[in-house]
Amino acid sequence: MTTPGTAGGPGELMAAEIAEQPTVLARAFHQSRPQVRAVAARLQKAGPRFVVLAGRGSSDHAALYGKYLIETGLGLPCGLASLSTLTGYDAEPELSDVLWIAVSQSGSSPDLVESTQKAARAGALTLALTNRPESPLASAAELHIDVGAGPELSVAATKTYTAQLQALWLLIDAVRGGNGDAARAVPDAVAEVLEADAVSGLRDRFRYVERLITVGRGFSYPTARESALKLMETSYLAAHAFSGADLMHGPLAMVDQDGPVVVVAPRGIAGRLLVPVLSALRERRADVVVVGDPALAHEHRARVCVPVPSRVEGALSSLVEIVPLQRLALELALDRRLDPDHPRGLSKVTETT
Repeated sequence: MTTPGTAGGPGELMAAEIAEQPTVLARAFHQSRPQVRAVAARLQKAGPRFVVLAGRGSSDHAALYGKYLIETGLGLPCGLASLSTLTGYDAEPELSDVLWIAVSQSGSSPDLVESTQKAARAGALTLALTNRPESPLASAAELHIDVGAGPELSVAATKTYTAQLQALWLLIDAVRGGNGDAARAVPDAVAEVLEADAVSGLRDRFRYVERLITVGRGFSYPTARESALKLMETSYLAAHAFSGADLMHGPLAMVDQDGPVVVVAPRGIAGRLLVPVLSALRERRADVVVVGDPALAHEHRARVCVPVPSRVEGALSSLVEIVPLQRLALELALDRRLDPDHPRGLSKVTETT
């Protein structure tokens, strides 16, 4: 497998960090388990009645993934925090018996730190998932899990995102009493996707595209959102992410033969939920790329399929299906003579209030 940018120059950091993910996930799996088990035991004892997750950017998409995990795995009602209600409007919610989970790579965004502090004062049990145990957010929360991705230097988050997903999956699995062993297959599946380099054929197809739609359902919806973000921040595409259900409620009207649609359709429930969407896209003769299940892609005549290894299914497939889309964002940026390591106007740590 060739890795764009590794010889130096634009994209060198992002390419290296994408390629590092199998090693990162395998290492973090083993290193984080004692910490995850300790936090899971604390959560079992606390018995929260409701969960609120908070995050920004890629971490917000990881939080959305956590929301699906908690609702399907623990049966608890769960919501995504509107941070400005705490930091701007000075709302004082009643958060007794509530678990507050703040997800951040750097742990440095002021609004995440302040809202977590306010959530604790309002009675919530607070947990931070970060890539920096010494960060202000880690210090602000009662509990902390280090996602263990190691230093990430490219502005575009890649390995920290998949490490966040893995930490959330391991935590919820442990709260349910699981041993986490299903996640052992993920690093090899990610390595297989990287070795196949299935997106290289999309470079010419998408080189001059200015708008693109990404679609998912269930656990693939965070992937659709994260891939759109990667394409926006690295290649400056107008990429719009939709739940498959939301796409059918209006935005489908803007789909035509000239705008590609990337459908994240893995095997299992998430893929089945997208069957009506794939049918509607086929009727509109849309230029469809399926990331996930080759059978669905063939049945609905997708122009291109980027397969995801069958050894990883269900919620864990999200850790694998995002990887080829990270590569696509990298390669498109390089084809457009852009530097995905240093997108214009962005920095590694974004401080919002």
